[in-house]
Amino acid sequence: MASKINTVSIDALISYANNARTHSKKQINQIANSIKKFGFTNPVLVDEKNNVLAGHGRLAAVRLIGWKEVPTLSITHLSAAEKRAYIVADNRLAEKAGWDKQILAIELQALVDLGFDVALTGFDIPEVDVIIGEFSPDNRDDEVDDEPALPEKSSGPAVARPGDMFLLGDHRLLCGNALSAEDFETLMQGEKASVCFTDPPYNVPIGGHVSGLGKTNHREFAMASGEMSDDEFAKFLEQSFSLIAGSCKPGAIAFVCMDWRHIAETTLAGKQIFGDLLNLCVWNKTNASGSFRSCSGTPS
Repeated sequence: MASKINTVSIDALISYANNARTHSKKQINQIANSIKKFGFTNPVLVDEKNNVLAGHGRLAAVRLIGWKEVPTLSITHLSAAEKRAYIVADNRLAEKAGWDKQILAIELQALVDLGFDVALTGFDIPEVDVIIGEFSPDNRDDEVDDEPALPEKSSGPAVARPGDMFLLGDHRLLCGNALSAEDFETLMQGEKASVCFTDPPYNVPIGGHVSGLGKTNHREFAMASGEMSDDEFAKFLEQSFSLIAGSCKPGAIAFVCMDWRHIAETTLAGKQIFGDLLNLCVWNKTNASGSFRSCSGTPS
C-alpha cells in the first residue's frame, strides 16, 4: 500500500522506459508554470525501487525549473503486471472526464474578473475566450430576439460619404481610407485592438471576376482594383498594415484575407509589419464563382 510522502532526489528516480504518454514542450512549460505558482501539490508515485509509476510530466517540469528533489509517494503492493497496467490507467482514466462547460465558463470568467492569469489553468487564451463567449448573455438561446429586421438593399446611389461614422451599439463603423492615419485615429478614439480582421482589395478588377455573370453588379474598389503594379500593391499593403499595427495592442493577432495571386505580397508585407506568419488557412469554396483562374480557393 501507499506509504508516507518522502522527498527524493530526482536523479534517484527511474522513468518508465515504455511510458506511452507523451508530453509536448508546451505542456511541460505549462506544468512548470503551474508548479511555480501553486507548488508541488501532487507527489510523484514510485514503487519500492523508485521506478516512476505516475508523474513523468511533473518530473520533466521540475527538471526544467531546476529543482533537485521532489515529493514522492511509494506504492509497494502492486505486482509487475499491475504496475504496467496502472501506468496506462492513470493516464487514460483522466481522459475520460468531461467538463460542465457552463460552470467552467463561470469559473474562468471569475478568474478573469479577478485579474488572475488564466493561462495557469492549462487553457490557452483563445480557448478561454471561446468558452466564456459561448455562455455569454449575447449568445443565450432563451432570450427573445428583438433585433429589427434589416431593410431591403437600396438600388439607389450610395449615401455614405468619407468621414461618416455609424454607431452600432458598442461598435463603430467608419467610411474612410485604410491608408489614412487620421481615419484610424477617428475610428479608434485612443483605443487599441486585440484582434484585426481585414479583407483588403486584391488588386484584381471586379468586372469579369466577381460580377456574378451579370446577375449581381459590384462597383470597382476605390484603390487596388487591378490598376497597381506588383510593387505598388506591395507598398499599398505595407502602408495599410503599418496603420493597423499601430492601432493594435502588443501581441495582437491580424487575420488577413487575400486571393492566391497575391499571397506572396501579402506574406512579405505581413512579415515586415506584423512579424512571423502564424498560420495559413484556405477557404475551399464549394460554389466558387468563375474558374480556378478567378477566385476558387482563397488564402486567409
